[in-house]
Amino acid sequence: MRDPRFAEHLAVYVDVVRTGSFSAASRRRAVTPSTVVRQIDALEQDLGVSLLVRSTRALSLTDAGRHLFERAQRLLDDLADTHAEVAAFDNVIGGTLRIACYPTFGKRYVIPVVALLAQQYPNLNVELDLTERLADPVAERLDLVVRMGDLQDSSLIATKLAPLDRIVVASQAYLEQYGVPESADALRHHRVLDKLHGNDLLGWSAILGSPIGGSSERVVFRSDDFEALNGAAIAGMGIAFLPSWVSGPSVQAAELVRVVLPDEGWNQRPSGIFLLRALQAPSAKIRAFTEALKIYIGAPPRWS
Repeated sequence: MRDPRFAEHLAVYVDVVRTGSFSAASRRRAVTPSTVVRQIDALEQDLGVSLLVRSTRALSLTDAGRHLFERAQRLLDDLADTHAEVAAFDNVIGGTLRIACYPTFGKRYVIPVVALLAQQYPNLNVELDLTERLADPVAERLDLVVRMGDLQDSSLIATKLAPLDRIVVASQAYLEQYGVPESADALRHHRVLDKLHGNDLLGWSAILGSPIGGSSERVVFRSDDFEALNGAAIAGMGIAFLPSWVSGPSVQAAELVRVVLPDEGWNQRPSGIFLLRALQAPSAKIRAFTEALKIYIGAPPRWS
């Protein structure tokens, strides 16, 4: 190793491979793409081998590049974990906090907490990944991930924020026009709203006993966004079956009416909203955010 900036260039290289491009890595590191290219060039010159095959469409790894990425990824991850664990002994709250969660949850519940912490701790920066996918705090180097439902066995540390339940809702105008369903069977004759990209993603089968759209019910609107589905219900488009953290505030504001069915067995199973982290010893910034979010959500939750 001849270049004293080897470790710095190695971290840039790992970011390029993880993000898939020079431009994406430059955005993550808040530098220009040309800066990233120069650092990769310097790393290849220092090692004396080509690491990346560059084309106008994509980057691919050479054998040497793949070997370096596998080794460097583990080394840099261990280094970052060591830094975080040692920093946890200090009560100084600063640096960058990286969080991933559903878009609607992030906008409604995470951003207000982040704004509060920003006032209290000027040296704290936050990166919030609003995503529908199942983010991995280990592979993606995230400090915290919000997950909902039943947790799978893993080495991740979970903090329960609130119970997770789902409610059937519709606007007052819709119910006046189409009537109030008094049973699960009655729902089959209604206009319903569902999640996009897959059948019955909201779990309608928990009520109807079969996937949505399989009988006489009519799916009039689908979206991949919880906020849009809640908005469609408010607009009177149909009946929605949504998490209470999504539609509960609309019920409180009298924008929606909760339709109570005789047996709501889908809410009897223990399930929850969890904050997951990879580190056994949370840093000061993780502790501060976790406590602030728990307080903001409340017990019982503010959407109940």
